[in-house]
Amino acid sequence: IDRLWEGLTSFRYSLFRLETLQQYSGSSEDEALMEWRRTGTVPLTEELRQWCERIQRRVNDGRRVQRVHVVREPLSDYMRFELASYEPNVNAGEDVRIIPTSAGTWPTDVPPGSDFWLIDGRQLWSMQYAGDGEWLGAEQVTDAQQIVDACAIRDAALAQSVSWRDYWQR
Repeated sequence: IDRLWEGLTSFRYSLFRLETLQQYSGSSEDEALMEWRRTGTVPLTEELRQWCERIQRRVNDGRRVQRVHVVREPLSDYMRFELASYEPNVNAGEDVRIIPTSAGTWPTDVPPGSDFWLIDGRQLWSMQYAGDGEWLGAEQVTDAQQIVDACAIRDAALAQSVSWRDYWQR
């Protein structure tokens, strides 16, 4: 995990995140979800504030930070929360993008269950989750072909996505 965190905070050119799960769970996110359900506002935790400051510094230095989330419509309560929680990231300069899908459809060339970080197009970290979306850990992938494949998946996801702002404001 320390090596993943080092890559996420010290990348030189680009940082890309692909999310395809329809629900992620964990203690800090569960608390934020409960707060959002109570107040309609996603709490800006200290961890999120620090992350957004890092994003803003990197973007201001000319680096690219991108994320694509494949979302199934109609949106679940959880997914509305998840999408609302991207606003601070977008305001910090992260290019968050959405691929909306409906039941029985899935975006071309974006394998279901793919969930990864791609750092500078060369360092790939596969995110591991339990069936309920609980994070189990991250595994660095060093196979060159899998890294090339992840770059192609990234490109396909970006090509099929719309900006978070366009999606969220519709």
